[in-house]
Amino acid sequence: MSGPYDDIIQLPHPTSARHPRMSLSNRAAQFSPFAALSGHSAALAETARLTDQQIELSDDDKAVLDQKQRILLEHINEHPEIMVTWFQPDEKKDGGQYITTTGRLKRFDESACMLLLKDGSNIPISHIIRLESAYFEGLF
Repeated sequence: MSGPYDDIIQLPHPTSARHPRMSLSNRAAQFSPFAALSGHSAALAETARLTDQQIELSDDDKAVLDQKQRILLEHINEHPEIMVTWFQPDEKKDGGQYITTTGRLKRFDESACMLLLKDGSNIPISHIIRLESAYFEGLF
């Protein structure tokens, strides 16, 4: 078979004396896709991120939580160990997520209506949906 490049097909590959050969990773980077719209993929990911809506507690559930808070306030000097499930609003969109926090109760901030834990967590009373402690065993 004869072709138009038969005269050069067996010659060695030319190398430049002035320019070093490019590494394979750099050569591949020339052909990799690029982000034409910076931040677009982050905006899509934020839109796709799901959030929960805050549950509205019934009056009975609110009454039980109030009783539990009163019991904890009676034992506040003992810094009781508590487990709180509460709603944390999302900073960027409607809704948020439910978090369960465990720790020792430091104090109750009446002006801000918050439970303050020894680890520095501040939990708004209005966002609590579940409150557990050893002080409640056999009561509820």
